[in-house]
Amino acid sequence: MKKLNILLFAISASLTSVFASVAMAHEYSVGDIEIGHPWSRPTPPGTPMGVGYLVIKNHSDKTVTLVGATTPKAEHVSIHETVMVDGVMRMQSVKGGLAISAGGVVELKPLSYHLMLEKLAEPIKEGESIPLTLEFEGAEAVNVELSVQSLDADTKEVEMDHSGHGMEH
Repeated sequence: MKKLNILLFAISASLTSVFASVAMAHEYSVGDIEIGHPWSRPTPPGTPMGVGYLVIKNHSDKTVTLVGATTPKAEHVSIHETVMVDGVMRMQSVKGGLAISAGGVVELKPLSYHLMLEKLAEPIKEGESIPLTLEFEGAEAVNVELSVQSLDADTKEVEMDHSGHGMEH
């Protein structure tokens, strides 16, 4: 019985270690900046834009600003937000970057702040990882990988006005 308990403990500890490392694989830290669960969605062939979502935690005692990002997957990456205008959801560029207050957290998620991967070199496919460098004012750049996840079947289709998606540079 004692050997069985030791074996079960060893298996449990091993599984916990494996699951912890898988969970941690989706978190990145550089200095006082922590990036959690960076992800994207697949795009149909011919679609010139993709999205990036993630959580930014600022563990410092000063505000830092996400000012941009780069990826070899797209010609340009911009920071956008989704807003309601006259009953229609619109996406627009965030001018001057996205501030993360001291000790604060900002989540880039559907129907909120997000990254637009513009002029994609090729479609984004489910299961791939997209390298992305997040650039900050007041903090070091952070390299992450967006995990491309399937479209959420429970997400409601929302009428979106994409007219603000001109390639602004």
